[in-house]
Amino acid sequence: MKNSIDVSQLIYFIRNTRVMLGNDLARLYQISTKALVQAVKRNRERFPSDFMFQLSKKEFDNLKSQIVTSSWGGLRRANPYAFSEQGVAMLTSVLRSPRAVRANIAIMRAFVKTRAFAAQNHEILKKLSMLEGRVNRHDSEIGELIDAIRGAIETDHEPSEKIGFKP
Repeated sequence: MKNSIDVSQLIYFIRNTRVMLGNDLARLYQISTKALVQAVKRNRERFPSDFMFQLSKKEFDNLKSQIVTSSWGGLRRANPYAFSEQGVAMLTSVLRSPRAVRANIAIMRAFVKTRAFAAQNHEILKKLSMLEGRVNRHDSEIGELIDAIRGAIETDHEPSEKIGFKP
C-alpha cells in the first residue's frame, strides 16, 4: 500500500508504559500535531496522566539519541506528548473522524501485538533462567549459548505487518 507505516515501530516504552508520540499519531490521523494537541487541550478531562503525559527534556533527548531519525521537525517549542494505549483510544472520541477510527483500529492491533510479543519473550527468558540454574556453572559453552539466545530475544523485534492507509 502507498504510504504504509509500521505502526508497531511507533510504540515506545517510556515511564514503564507503552506509548505513542503525538506527532506520530497526528501523522497517522493526517492532521497537524498542533491540531491534535488543541483537540486534547479542549478535552483535557478525558486525558488523565495515565492516558497522556508530556515528555521531560531529558526523556525527549534520550529518545532522540536512541532513534536515528531526521523527522523530529527541527526546533520545537514544547516537548512532545506521549499517549498510552488508553489515551490513544480516547483520541477517537475527541477527533471523531472516519480516518481517526481507522487509524485507531490499526493502532490498537499494534499495541496488542506488541504486548503479545513482550509476553512471549518474557516466558522464553524465564525458561532460560530456569535452565541456566540447572546448568553446571563449569560448563561455559552452555552458559554462552544461553546468553546469546537471551541477547537475541532482548534485542530482536519480530518483523511486523505494515499497516497503511490510503489518503
